[in-house]
Amino acid sequence: MSWQRALYNGLLWALKPLIRRYLQKRARKAPAYLEHWDERFGQALSPKANGAIWIHAVSVGETRAAQPLVAAIRRQWPDAPLLLTQMTPTGRATAEQLYPDAEVRYLPYDYPQAAADFLRAYRPRCGVLMETEIWPNLLHAAAEQGVPLLLANARLSDKSLKGYRKALGLIRPAVQKLTAVAAQTQEDADRLRQLGAQNIIVCGSSKYDIEIDKAQWHLAGAFHERIGRRPVLLCASTRDGEEALILDAWRAAGGAVGNTLLALVPRHPERWGEVARLASERGFKLQRRSDDAAVAADTQVWLGDSMGEMFGYLGACDVAFIGGSLLPFGCHNLIEPALMGVPALFGPSVFNFQQAAADSLAAGAGCQVADAGELVSTALALLADPAAAEAMRGGAARFRDAHRGASERMLAVLKSVLEPAS
Repeated sequence: MSWQRALYNGLLWALKPLIRRYLQKRARKAPAYLEHWDERFGQALSPKANGAIWIHAVSVGETRAAQPLVAAIRRQWPDAPLLLTQMTPTGRATAEQLYPDAEVRYLPYDYPQAAADFLRAYRPRCGVLMETEIWPNLLHAAAEQGVPLLLANARLSDKSLKGYRKALGLIRPAVQKLTAVAAQTQEDADRLRQLGAQNIIVCGSSKYDIEIDKAQWHLAGAFHERIGRRPVLLCASTRDGEEALILDAWRAAGGAVGNTLLALVPRHPERWGEVARLASERGFKLQRRSDDAAVAADTQVWLGDSMGEMFGYLGACDVAFIGGSLLPFGCHNLIEPALMGVPALFGPSVFNFQQAAADSLAAGAGCQVADAGELVSTALALLADPAAAEAMRGGAARFRDAHRGASERMLAVLKSVLEPAS
């Protein structure tokens, strides 16, 4: 074991009490953080089946992104057990909803014994790590136990690359243990190669392949009926600090907003109460989606306090803003509006979706704004110009259709890992 990995393990052990306190702190607003505690620390190892195809998707976005690949895996190996692991309660809840026939649990934190015990107990046929999951002890343990690992839908921003390069002596040996990498873009492939990744194939993003199920379309219709004949600006997956900026800009717009409904769907459920308070403090009349009532004509802000309904919200809006982009969070999934044919706005911070942002702009599907004021003025201009909004809806379809097929390409890579002689 290298001194860098020994130091990493020492730091993990030193941080263990802080990790426990962090979970307890998060649990004050989201009690689910205290559930299945033993799984996080390498216990509760009681697999329903050995030899599963194992997919690790850290949170909601990665879990949803895995959906088309899981469907392709099901077609290719219909009898193979499926194991899904996450790191967040919302990710776990999403997996339980999307994959009811799979075993779902938390992946243990990256302690050497916990990683080794997890793999030894479950004995997965292979592992598929979604997006950017580089856990040194897990990758070394998989290599030692002969478990092939595919990094799928892989992406790596310039910002993340700079961070990883500071610990290259730890990261490079781990990344070299990956059996194959299915990168989203050539730029992602080039950056991953700098970390030591080999056998890299550019496949695109599986997020373009997500099929919207009938339940979400029905939900969108129900939301339409609940809202009535009002234009809707949806601010989706907003992060801490962004809602206040948006609400202030909305208030500053005054009468220009007319009867437009502002729908706010915060990224994290533990912030629902905080966002409701922010709206009320600014004098807005607010309703919650969880009230399950028709939206009153004088309601100004509708709070999306529900999980797993993003496509319903998108289907019920006229223009969507994608959160995490006004402040330096790197943007959330701006592909989702295109799947629903909705014009998309996003702010200046897009390092998590840099290529998608560029492609969205090129296709005419999206528009980048500098700040909350421009977000509101641009959205209101689109709502007042049906022809411009329709042009963006056409751009959304072009943007979406031009990038489909990544999941089948990833499946081909996985087949080469599992059936190298075929």
